[in-house]
Amino acid sequence: MNITKDEKKVEAIKRMKALGIFPQTIQQFECEDYISISEPPFGAFYWAGGEDLQRIRDFEEQSNGLVYLVVRSYTKIGRMDSYLFVSDYREEWEMEQEDLKNGEPLCYVCNLEFPEYSEYGCIGIERTVAAGLRRTW
Repeated sequence: MNITKDEKKVEAIKRMKALGIFPQTIQQFECEDYISISEPPFGAFYWAGGEDLQRIRDFEEQSNGLVYLVVRSYTKIGRMDSYLFVSDYREEWEMEQEDLKNGEPLCYVCNLEFPEYSEYGCIGIERTVAAGLRRTW
C-alpha cells in the first residue's frame, strides 16, 4: 500500500470538512499537525498531548494509519477514545467516507481503563453545538 502521510492528510481534511468540524480545528491539523480530542458533553476541542498523543502515535505506527480526530467518551466501564483515522487502504476510502456521512465510522476504540479490550469497530457519532463530535453508541 504505502500511501504517503501527505496523501492521507489530504483525505483526512476532506473528511473533517464533510463532518462539519470546527474550521480552526481543521486548520490546526492541516498546518500544525495538531490532533484534537472532542470532549463531551459539548464536543469542545483540546489538543492531544502527553500520554494521549503517545497512544495515538503508537496506534499510527502499528496500523500505518493517520489519526485526524479523537472522540472521547465516558462510559460505565471507563473512558474511551475513538480514533477517527485514514487507513492505508485507498480502495476502502470511498466506503469509509460513506460510513462517515451516515454517522457510523469505523474507528479504533482505545479503552483507557482496560487497554486489552481496545479494538476496531463502528461507532455512532453526531455533531455537537460546538462543531465537535459526540459518540452516540
